[in-house]
Amino acid sequence: MSNSSSLNEFLLLAFADTRELQLLHFSLFLGIYLAALLGNSLIITAVACDHRLHTPMYFFLLNLSLLDLSFISTTVPKSMANSLSNTRAISYSGCAAQVFLFVFLLGGEFSLLTVMAYDRYVAICKPLHYGNIMGSRACVKMAAAAWASGFFTSVLHTANTFSIPLCQGNAVDQFFCEIPQILKLSCSDSYLREAGVIVVSLCLVFGCFIFIVLSYVQIFTAVLRIPSEQGRHKAFSMCLPHLAVVSLFISTGMFAYLKPPSLSSPALDLVVAVLYSVVPPAVNPLIYSMRNKELKDALRKVIS
Repeated sequence: MSNSSSLNEFLLLAFADTRELQLLHFSLFLGIYLAALLGNSLIITAVACDHRLHTPMYFFLLNLSLLDLSFISTTVPKSMANSLSNTRAISYSGCAAQVFLFVFLLGGEFSLLTVMAYDRYVAICKPLHYGNIMGSRACVKMAAAAWASGFFTSVLHTANTFSIPLCQGNAVDQFFCEIPQILKLSCSDSYLREAGVIVVSLCLVFGCFIFIVLSYVQIFTAVLRIPSEQGRHKAFSMCLPHLAVVSLFISTGMFAYLKPPSLSSPALDLVVAVLYSVVPPAVNPLIYSMRNKELKDALRKVIS
């Protein structure tokens, strides 16, 4: 295939060649997907229905659950369908849509986690001004900005990636359409424009990362000054779930995209991709509900 205009489909990386292992992959992914679907849907319902959870922290958590649910739905169902039907194919338009949604939701989630860090910073370091700073209008604007940042980043990446001529076949070494793997199919030197966009995105990601780190340095400094042990425990309980989610998201994502080329192999890339694209949306609801009594009570009401 000489260029991208002649491509009708891409071939995704298969998890296994034997029918038994394909069905095992389908079953594992189905279990993870249903867990993510159930966990995030319960949080969305609990926050929407319980008036006690109509606060900035839970408003942002509802948005995070919406992003997680959409994020895992972008890649996992197609991979399961391919295993079940013993095929590797995804259409050209389907691949483009997958790239767009993946980058959109990934960027939106990282932006939202940055906003949530700011929310925790204001709650603990400026509690007397929390109501004024984190009013309902301000929260809606911040959440909208997080979604919008993911959208515009995605438009830029998708347009650049799929305008590059592809000369190296149509086999993508990943279980979903991932930009670095598609760029490996590009003609020599034609990927430089997209590389420039990636550098700009990495600068923005690094800026968000620094903001989150500085926020938590100030948060922990303020928490350690709280005289009562009960007060410190309550403050840590507010922050630790978000910090755990951020750590899981950033560590797996950074390893996936910044690991040395010498460590790269199809098997390792596959495992890392599962860790950063499939596992976080499934475990985030568990992380947030484990140490949160208000959310636990609301979830019990929803279930009962």
